Amino acid sequence: MAVARIWRSWRTALIVVQPDTVIRWHRDWLRRRWTRRSRRRPEGRPPVDQQIRTLVREMATANPLWGAPRIHGELRALGVAVSERTVSRLLKPHTRPSPQTWTTFLKNHLASAASMDFFTVPTVTGRVLFVVIVLSHVRRRIVHFNITEHPTAEWTAQQVVEAFPDDTAPKWLHRDRDSAYSEMFRRRVAGMGIAEVVSAPASPWQNPYAERVIGSIRRECLDHVIVLNQAHLRRVLTLYSRYYYRTRTHLGSRRTRLNLAPSRQGPLRRSLRFRKSAAYITATNDEPHKRQTCRRTIRKRTATSVNGLAHSPVTLGR
Repeated sequence: MAVARIWRSWRTALIVVQPDTVIRWHRDWLRRRWTRRSRRRPEGRPPVDQQIRTLVREMATANPLWGAPRIHGELRALGVAVSERTVSRLLKPHTRPSPQTWTTFLKNHLASAASMDFFTVPTVTGRVLFVVIVLSHVRRRIVHFNITEHPTAEWTAQQVVEAFPDDTAPKWLHRDRDSAYSEMFRRRVAGMGIAEVVSAPASPWQNPYAERVIGSIRRECLDHVIVLNQAHLRRVLTLYSRYYYRTRTHLGSRRTRLNLAPSRQGPLRRSLRFRKSAAYITATNDEPHKRQTCRRTIRKRTATSVNGLAHSPVTLGR
C-alpha cells in the first residue's frame, strides 16, 4: 500500500509470465550466486607446469618399477624444483584387479543390504536444506527420509534407528565418506549389528541405487518445483515417495510397480487423492493441451479404482 501511494504508475512495471519462466529465473539466480561464491581465489598452491606433468608421466611409463621417491630424485638431478608429494599426485595409482565387482556384490546381498545418502535442495530464499534418504535394496524401496539444515552426526545416526526399528536392521549399509558419518554414527550403527560398506573417495558410482533414486527425485519432481521452506519440501517428497512406490514403473523390476499387492488397509479415498497429486507432480512442466490429457487420464484411473483396484499404503519413515 505504501508503494502504491508513492508510485502511482506501479502497474506499468508488472509483467505476466509463465510458471516455467519463474522457475528458470530462480535457477539462473542460484547458478550465478554459487558461481560467485565458488570463484577461484588467487592465493593457494601454484599450479604445476604442463612440461613437468608430461616429464613425470614419460618417466613413469618408461620405468614402471620407479615410484615417486625415485622419480623425484631424478628430477632433482635434472634441476627441476618439485616436491615428492607433487610427483606422487601426478602418478597414476596402481590398481589391483578386484576378484568381485560392486555389481556382483550388490546382487548377491540385496536381501540384507541398504544404502543411505544426502542431497541438497535450495529454497526460494537461497537457503540450503539437506535431505537424507535410506533405501532398501530389496525392490529399491525408500524406507525413510528426513530434512534438516544442519546434519550433525547424532541426527544422522538417529535416522538409521528410525529407518530400521526393532529387528529390521540390514546386515550391510552402503554410504560415502561424508563428514556427517563421524565416530558417533559408526558406534550407533555398530550397536545395531550393521556392517558399513564405505565407498572410495569421489566414487558415487559405488553407491548406485541411492544415486539413481536421488537423480529420479531431481529429474521428475524437484526440477519442476521452487521449494518454499522445509515443511513444503517435506510435503513434496512425501507425495513423490508414495508415487515412487505405488504408481511409478521401474526398469530394475522389469518395468513393473514396486507395490503389486491389492489393498487391504486404508480407505480408498486416500488412494484416489494420491493418484491425482502424483499425476500433477509429473505434469508440472507440460503444455496446456497435455494437462487436459492428464486430467482425462486421472478420471479414467479414478473410475477404474472405484471398480475395485487400489494400492496398499506405503510404510514411510517418521
